[in-house]
Amino acid sequence: MIHLFTIGFTKKSARQFFELLKKTGVKQLVDVRISNSSQLSGFAKGSDLEYFLKEICGISYSHVVDFAPTKDLLDKWHKGEVSWSEYVKIYQDLLKERDVIKKYGVMQFDGACFLCSEETPEQCHRRLLVEYMKERSAEEVKIIHLK
Repeated sequence: MIHLFTIGFTKKSARQFFELLKKTGVKQLVDVRISNSSQLSGFAKGSDLEYFLKEICGISYSHVVDFAPTKDLLDKWHKGEVSWSEYVKIYQDLLKERDVIKKYGVMQFDGACFLCSEETPEQCHRRLLVEYMKERSAEEVKIIHLK
């Protein structure tokens, strides 16, 4: 069975964030944000995050922009120009267009945790991504949202 985790860093202290990853046995963190270098990211800024993950948790880090929505789609969602159901459809079409399953597969992400900034997974593309992967995997997939 493949285990896919998700996590958001908003409203978590660095201690909560790293302890949660450590105690659940995450093997790698996959950053699925468009940009991982915003000063607003605090401890989750890409270059710092890679260092902290390795030193604190022994977890590898990667930033996969193919898993991120477009800036245009995010802007439209935040401005209320597209509904959640429209966002879901557009994002899923984007994953299909980018052919992410063929390009990356699912097996290599066993034990991976997909990171975005949203506090909860309900209206976040990280949830949509792992569900998309689960639906297209030949293997059984278990999704765990870390909170």
